[in-house]
Amino acid sequence: MKNNKKILAIVLTAALSLGALTGCGKSPVNSESSSQDGPQNSTESSESATQKQDEVTINFWHHYSAQSAENETLMNVLIPEFEKENPGIKVNAVSHEWADLHDKILINAKADTLPDVARLDSAWIPEFQKMGILLPLDEEMADFDAVSGGLLDSAMSTAQIGGHFYGLALNTNTKILFYNQKALEDAGLPVPADMDEFVDTVKKLSGNNENGQQVWGYNEPALAGWNLCPFIWSCGGELTDPGQTKASGYINSPETVGAIQMLADLYAQGAITGWNSGDIPMTDGFGTGRYMLLLEGPWKIAEMQGAYPDFAYGTAPMPTGKGGSVSVLGGEDISMFQSANKEAAWKFMQFMTSPYAQEEMAKCGQIPVNEEALESDTVKEADFAPFIDAIKTAKSRPTVASWSEIDSELATAVTAVMNGDKTAREAMDELAVKMDALLAE
Repeated sequence: MKNNKKILAIVLTAALSLGALTGCGKSPVNSESSSQDGPQNSTESSESATQKQDEVTINFWHHYSAQSAENETLMNVLIPEFEKENPGIKVNAVSHEWADLHDKILINAKADTLPDVARLDSAWIPEFQKMGILLPLDEEMADFDAVSGGLLDSAMSTAQIGGHFYGLALNTNTKILFYNQKALEDAGLPVPADMDEFVDTVKKLSGNNENGQQVWGYNEPALAGWNLCPFIWSCGGELTDPGQTKASGYINSPETVGAIQMLADLYAQGAITGWNSGDIPMTDGFGTGRYMLLLEGPWKIAEMQGAYPDFAYGTAPMPTGKGGSVSVLGGEDISMFQSANKEAAWKFMQFMTSPYAQEEMAKCGQIPVNEEALESDTVKEADFAPFIDAIKTAKSRPTVASWSEIDSELATAVTAVMNGDKTAREAMDELAVKMDALLAE
């Protein structure tokens, strides 16, 4: 592959240790079945051979769980419909575990045995783009603007790097506030609409319950970007400049520092917890009344229905601050690799982001990115409907190849603040220097 020299050093190590365990991602063309009735008419044989020559098989790697409703829909509804609409194109879909898919792509990139198309976690796009294995769709596909124009701008931002797009948004998610209805009613408190109300509510709902057990007003299971960004952005802060080239003046701005200090103060007062070893798991803590507020995604609805079906809770947008109500964007994109059969792969990508395919996946709980599908009754009546408005204003974490390192440094810095080892100002000033170096790589 022309871009092999760009593959990161980690691929070389992984290829040596795991290369023997991985096969070529390309599936063979189906062989013609042998005839039991003797030689066929020569014209028919010629036509059959021509059809086989014209048939294209594209490989689609994804991380829909093999036993999931999404995979059932993909295999039994979407792919058959796509192949019906596109005679001569077959789709070989292969399911991987989430982490396995990431590693398999790294390994197969070295061997030039990548699939045509893959469903990628949006956080992987910058890494793979830096390796030179993803196709810049806006440069290669003449109708890219027409196709992407029907998809949510916020979701499409996850695939944009350096002014080019390396995928189409496929499905999306974000986080909104979950609250204990009874706890707020008993305390005579409104659902927090802004950041001041959020702080006040979290403090007032913390303490001990009637059984003498400690309860916390808010639970946050980690201190990474996924967890902190909604507070930073809603308070008016940023992680980097708009061009994502520097952090100084942004990650250590008064607004960002203020957001981190706000959370640290609540932790010092015993009002929030969740990221420490031994803390009650989020769903159990919420369902048993030990955590009063959460900021979580649509998957929490299914978890609560399964584990605590009788628990009464409500949902609300991220509390508003100086920057508005801004949550963090998650989800997956569908991308094409440089070695793909471009024409067939592009047709499949368009199909998977079409209103039909998006609505079918919405029936399985996947939040669509197609704007027409978002207006369907299927979506409006879905459990995830409360998340739709939040998605329209949510933001993507920085789409830079060094994001994983930056995210780790961010978590380390904020942990030091929570533990009282540094002030928010000290930690963010030091973090800004480290982030600047990582962004410059």
